[in-house]
Amino acid sequence: MDWQALRDEFPITRNYNFLNHAAAAPISRRAADAARRYLTQVAEGAYLHAGFFKHVEHVRSQAAQLVGANPDEIAFIKNTSEGISFVANGLNWQSGDNVVTSNAEFPSNIYPWQALRARGVQVRMVLEEDGRIPLERLLAAIDSRTRVVSLSHVQFATGYRTDLASLGAYCQSKGVLLCVDAIQSLGAFPVDVKAMNVDFLSADGHKWLCAPEGAGIFYVRKELQGHLRPTTIGWLSMKEPFDFDRYQFEFAESARRYESGSYNLAGIYALGGALELIHEIGLEHISHRLLYLTDRLAAGVREKGYRVVSPRTPTESSGILAFRSDLHDHDRIQRHLETEHRIVIACRRGRLRASPHVYNSEREIDQLVAALPKH
Repeated sequence: MDWQALRDEFPITRNYNFLNHAAAAPISRRAADAARRYLTQVAEGAYLHAGFFKHVEHVRSQAAQLVGANPDEIAFIKNTSEGISFVANGLNWQSGDNVVTSNAEFPSNIYPWQALRARGVQVRMVLEEDGRIPLERLLAAIDSRTRVVSLSHVQFATGYRTDLASLGAYCQSKGVLLCVDAIQSLGAFPVDVKAMNVDFLSADGHKWLCAPEGAGIFYVRKELQGHLRPTTIGWLSMKEPFDFDRYQFEFAESARRYESGSYNLAGIYALGGALELIHEIGLEHISHRLLYLTDRLAAGVREKGYRVVSPRTPTESSGILAFRSDLHDHDRIQRHLETEHRIVIACRRGRLRASPHVYNSEREIDQLVAALPKH
């Protein structure tokens, strides 16, 4: 890998040691250039001869390839919350049904389910234990009234990576739907919705894909599209969206039925540029590099006297490393690192959280370790 050429794809490296991709990541040069091409076209030629909708379908295919889906199983969404809400609001619920999730989820994967309590749906939260969501506890929480298990592939606060293949196989055997919040894994680790028996997947592009906020993807297994009712309906939801002269209410025979109106074309163009770069590097290379960098960081912070919270086994670790101090104020450390050293990390749930990406260097990891106050 030509690491310098890769670093050139991320102009942020000129200004910061940025180790906070689990928050809002810098967009790649490839994503920015793609957005600029779109903006130049609409500024100079409006929508004439642009082929915007053809390009949307190209990006849809790129997104499908990323998760092992078919293009007709992918819809574009504004954010992760929208995709999860499509599932929560589009299924037919009965009073007494339940949803299994965890108490470590980002709020996007909690509030849509809690809103169903008014319809008699119970939300069951499996508790985090030492930075993990034990798979055996998740499986034990599933019963005959469980309709959906909704979980993050990678937990935002600890970086714990769920064994989706095992969870998906169990859910399928019990007739339970699996809904995945993939925002902390998409662009960082391989995801195969077919092999993992994922029914629904939702993710915005502004974290590990290094795309802008406001353009994400929603996967719906083809066999379920007739059972998940679209809850936001518009002209693009229809089978013949460009037949403006007839009101023919007939949903598209694809995941496009969940796309109600005009696209965020600037965002989709940028997302396409970001996906192009991810595909060029390769997810296997990216995940290997992330585990290497976070292993190096884990060893360094332990030597400084910090306690690593994130699981570090090969199957459970990710690009997120959470660690904590029993002596120092975490918020003060985070501010000091950014203002004095231009090192960007985060505080989440009482822990310091670093999340390097594939372009970060060993020197940047060592710089963070050196800048942390000793115990």
